[in-house]
Amino acid sequence: MNRSPLLDGSNYDDWKSRMSVFLKSVDSKTWKAVLKGWEHPVVLDKDGNKTADLKPEEEWSKEKDELALENSKALNALFHGVDKNMFRLIKQCTVAKDAWEILKTTHEGTSKVKMLRIQLMTTKFENLKMMEDENIHDFYMNVLDMANSLDSLREKMSDEKLVRKILRSLPKRFYMKVTAIEEAQDIFNMKVDELIGSLQTFELAKGYKKKSIAFVSKTDNEEDVQCDMEIDEILEQLCVLVENLTKCWR
Repeated sequence: MNRSPLLDGSNYDDWKSRMSVFLKSVDSKTWKAVLKGWEHPVVLDKDGNKTADLKPEEEWSKEKDELALENSKALNALFHGVDKNMFRLIKQCTVAKDAWEILKTTHEGTSKVKMLRIQLMTTKFENLKMMEDENIHDFYMNVLDMANSLDSLREKMSDEKLVRKILRSLPKRFYMKVTAIEEAQDIFNMKVDELIGSLQTFELAKGYKKKSIAFVSKTDNEEDVQCDMEIDEILEQLCVLVENLTKCWR
């Protein structure tokens, strides 16, 4: 038996997508009842004009009966597709379209409220910076969380925008890598997962370098400094070489 997806107040976007598919699967006319709405048949006067008096159900035509049935199917699905808190908002509705719009307005807010939320999230997104003690994976998860929040408000983030945001938000220890990427890569066509993989590889390489240097004798200070400089230079050259080879391969 098919069951309608449940809205618990925290996953409206997913619920809306699944509920629309569910309603369409019930009947194409059922989904149209949500889109177009339904009007209770009324009594007509002698000139054929509508009056304020509702027509008794036993006097409805076959066509009016079918339209009312589709509205009831849609309304029933919505009633059973929300939790108790959401149900309180729509329990007085007799038209499926009205219930749908109430749920939409409740979760998406008015256009002004929605615009304010977008502005606040955009500002928060722009101010996000990677901390010195943070790794690439954790920072990327924070970026994705904000990007998904903006996406839920219909503010889609392109790969190019995410790539540029990540590159300019990295701490100093990544500057060498950022320069290599910008010189060797076409940032406009670069994918986010490609960038993250490249940064993680660099992060691991730098971590290995630091660990290796820790075993050098402290009495050879000059050799330590020279070794450190040589390793940094080699890493930088390797980064540029890898980026150039990747670009040529593509």
